[in-house]
Amino acid sequence: MTSLPDPAGPPTDPAGPPPANAGPRTGNDRLADGVNRCQRCGSTDIVPRPGTGMLMCLFCRYEWSEARVEERFGLGDGIGDLQGTQLASGAQDIDPQESGLMTLKCAGCGAEVVVNTATELSARCHWCRHVLGVNEQIPNGAVPDAVLPFQLTREQAVSSIRRFAGSRRLFAHKRFKAEFTPENVVGVYLPYLVVDANASSDVVGRGEVQTRRYTRGSGDSKKTYYDADVYRVQRHVEFTVDDLTVESSAARADFTSPGNTNNIINSILPFDTKNAVSWNADYLSGFTSERRDRDVDAAMPEVHDELLSIARSQASSTIGRYDRGVRWEQEGLDLHGSRWVSMYLPVWLYSYYHVEGGQGVVHYIAVNARTGETMGSVPLARGKLFLAAASVGTVVEAVVLAILAR
Repeated sequence: MTSLPDPAGPPTDPAGPPPANAGPRTGNDRLADGVNRCQRCGSTDIVPRPGTGMLMCLFCRYEWSEARVEERFGLGDGIGDLQGTQLASGAQDIDPQESGLMTLKCAGCGAEVVVNTATELSARCHWCRHVLGVNEQIPNGAVPDAVLPFQLTREQAVSSIRRFAGSRRLFAHKRFKAEFTPENVVGVYLPYLVVDANASSDVVGRGEVQTRRYTRGSGDSKKTYYDADVYRVQRHVEFTVDDLTVESSAARADFTSPGNTNNIINSILPFDTKNAVSWNADYLSGFTSERRDRDVDAAMPEVHDELLSIARSQASSTIGRYDRGVRWEQEGLDLHGSRWVSMYLPVWLYSYYHVEGGQGVVHYIAVNARTGETMGSVPLARGKLFLAAASVGTVVEAVVLAILAR
């Protein structure tokens, strides 16, 4: 594996020199003391400005944004020339030997503040109230390369969640309807790995071209048959993929867990990852976040499946003459090169705990904080569903009997 180049050069690491195998870093490396300052007046009282993706100084009201990570590090270039596996610094393997504790010296008063990167990436100095943020990649893989700022406001998210739940109100559980409080929505940055890939694939299968169609028998025994010429079909596809997004949280990637419905997070994809900016811990102010706990090797099988799906789609555009379709029987993927970036993506999340059949289930409604796409689940009143299904079945049965009576 190789590391992506950093045009800004190697920063000073407050935790000491980087290990020998560490690559260049992609984070905000302007300061080693963890304090971000306003570019105009030097104040450290900085917050994200809701709905704009900008940072704002609360002292002089100056607004700015970090550079787009794609342009700063050239992540959109040369995908077709990728060879091997390239990891940006935030996507390096997580080191389980690292404690995750970093000590930052506050530039405001000189106090030493400990940040536990296992649970947070910023902290407030307990003496002078300066906010200290971990802006540099550290050996345990806790800090991402980029962040996609929130664009939808809390009010817009609440409105979307209310509409989503309202459209399902008829069959929702009565307790959920009584306790539904969308104002409890939480803004959270979720960790993802964003992948560029240069790949090729070979797929082999059987295709059929229909030559004749006919029927035999009569009445209830009447059957339709067809004759077809069968061909061996083989396709070689070369393609590139830009910004494939995969889960880098093991809990979020586990879609088989019976205790939650977190697979709805992927249903609000895609995000406009092209607008992600270089990592700056100030974007987390007022929001929560999860730490990445999946390495590239753990995510690679999922990426291979996604790439094979893309390859099949590419090949499908060339098999129109096989009017009976093609059944692919062999598939192979050659991943020539890939580039991995760790990124925080913004989600407004509403959760509701409900006990079903003696088992607790956490239902989620998620809002893509960039596009407004909303998806989720609500606990259902099974009695109403049963009655509705029975009613539909009765209507269908009546229609069938009416047809047969003619």
